[in-house]
Amino acid sequence: MIEAADNNLEFTISEQLYAEEVNRLSPLAAKSSEAVRRNKEQLIGYRQNFAQDADRILHSRAYARYIDKTQVFCLIRNDHITHRVLHVQLVSRIARTVGRFLHLNEDLIEAVSLGHDIGHPPFGHAGEQFLSELCMENGLPGFQHNIQSVRALEKLERKGRGWNLSLQTLDGILCHDGEVHAARINPEPKGNFVDFDRKIEAKSADCQTNLLPMTLEGCVVRMADTVAYIGRDIEDAIILGLIKRSDLPKRCAELLGETNGSIVYSLVTDLIKSSKVPVPGTAEGSTEAFIGFSTEIAETLNELKEFNYQRIYLAPETQEHLPLVGQCYKKLFIFYLKQLEGGSTDGLRVDLMDDLDQAYTSRQSPAARVRDFIAGMTDDYFLRQAESTGCKIPPKRYA
Repeated sequence: MIEAADNNLEFTISEQLYAEEVNRLSPLAAKSSEAVRRNKEQLIGYRQNFAQDADRILHSRAYARYIDKTQVFCLIRNDHITHRVLHVQLVSRIARTVGRFLHLNEDLIEAVSLGHDIGHPPFGHAGEQFLSELCMENGLPGFQHNIQSVRALEKLERKGRGWNLSLQTLDGILCHDGEVHAARINPEPKGNFVDFDRKIEAKSADCQTNLLPMTLEGCVVRMADTVAYIGRDIEDAIILGLIKRSDLPKRCAELLGETNGSIVYSLVTDLIKSSKVPVPGTAEGSTEAFIGFSTEIAETLNELKEFNYQRIYLAPETQEHLPLVGQCYKKLFIFYLKQLEGGSTDGLRVDLMDDLDQAYTSRQSPAARVRDFIAGMTDDYFLRQAESTGCKIPPKRYA
């Protein structure tokens, strides 16, 4: 009787939460009751759909590996330099703040934020480029971390069973593209998993395809991704002596500020003021909705991005050891392929996710399995594996 009473209480709480969303959220916000999963399931307890998604991502093995994955600066012994685990938390916090003021679904925003970079390989965007080249050399589409994020959460986690996340969460993760500059984003019409799979196919065939999220929440995360990294990367670069605060473009410093805190505050404030989202109680479909910056701030942000690329991301100090990392990528890829194809590996053998469900192992080419294995590595595990196969690995330095 106690168990039945508890179940009734959970049902009552859940129903109350769903009802409250209708009243407190924008009519164009994603409602938890509208979540769609590839495989139907009966959720247990009082957590709503998108909150369940956020928890599943947070408890995934891939999320745990964020802690030792490069954001921008690699091979540096300094606990204050940003790793990817901090970046996704910053994205989540910034995006939820924007979402709260715009009456959007914070649970969905959190789920997309926490999962958006799950597919990043070791050593950040440089690693992504190395892995992409190796994939294409071996008959696979070029590697893209947003597609890999979806793949990891849908097909690799839980020994190949995946987490069965909602369409809205997966779509936001796929479409985050924080490196693409846009003054504003309009969500595209709501779709289904057939449309979603077509998006993946289109993006896989052409990495330049500009995918738009199907929810305003996904649009917020896409903008917040840029807000989270632009000023933080500047602070890290100052710590490492790559730039001085006085080097920032004058207009950027005047309009956005000179510190990460002021830059984030300026961008978030403008994003809230400039976005157009109908308030609760507005008739659905009666107004256009978009997430975006004012023209002046968007132009200034683009100028700051260009500064970061030239002075930070492409700086010789940032790029110094990446050729050696690229050599390690190539040697590891070849080594793992030989193992899967039965070739000689001098007695060394690595567990290439052999415990995954046969539905995965039997349907993937050796190159695809190698791609998935390397993409999931942390930086340190990658270096240990590379060293064990005879690679010369780059040194780490204190800063």
